[in-house]
Amino acid sequence: MTSDRRCHEPRGKGRARDGGARGIGLAIAQRLAADGARVAIADLDEPAAKSAASGLGASAIAITADVTRTADVERMVTAAHRQWGRLDIVVNNAGITGGSKLTWELTDEDWNQVIACDLTSVFLVSRAAVRLMLAQGGGRIINIASIAGKEGNPTLAPYSAAKAGVIGFTKALAKEVANRGIFVNAVAPAVIGTDLVKQMSKETVDYLVAKIPMGRIGRPDEVAALVAWLASDDCSFSTGAVYDLSGGRGARGTRRGLQASPGRFHRPMIS
Repeated sequence: MTSDRRCHEPRGKGRARDGGARGIGLAIAQRLAADGARVAIADLDEPAAKSAASGLGASAIAITADVTRTADVERMVTAAHRQWGRLDIVVNNAGITGGSKLTWELTDEDWNQVIACDLTSVFLVSRAAVRLMLAQGGGRIINIASIAGKEGNPTLAPYSAAKAGVIGFTKALAKEVANRGIFVNAVAPAVIGTDLVKQMSKETVDYLVAKIPMGRIGRPDEVAALVAWLASDDCSFSTGAVYDLSGGRGARGTRRGLQASPGRFHRPMIS
């Protein structure tokens, strides 16, 4: 197996990816494998995980796991570590947006499902991974948050709250392990061109794009490129940071100075 030395990493680092069978997760897995990593793709969808892993060749394995369940997470992390003898990099990507509802329309189940998948899973996987990383003397954890966790998206209160939690958790954990050789960072994308976008109306997509000064949605490979840098030895003095990947959405105002209309808040929005 050849290694892309742009990351300046030893060949054969062991990496685990959850939610890695499609979309952003698959793009990250493909990029890390191209950079020379041995990748474990974890997903609840077993056929999709196996298909994604087979597409990456002998350097990848598939693990079926529900990352909201402690037992599944412990088994997943142990399996990846046992396969290669190390676990150097973990990317927490699993997540759902939940239904598009106003806060007073949400049920307890609506809230709990999104929080479990988008926030609790990050805690469970990170806890299991850090225990191994502490023993081996270092590692990297990259959490996929969202610009919604910084700004809040109307009709997506559980998602926005969960992603805000991911950002806070990233900063807290990073401080706990900053002098232990473990780097913990987060990426906060705006809307990215995955199958989720295809499920949205043109009006909703237009609403989201209007908030992005660059005037377009992002690509999964752009997320993967940033994650690859965070996973590399080139990222040597950054931990506890949150990197926007939003086409300028984090800056004041919107594209061409337009402001999103409050009258559209009943529409589903995904970031």
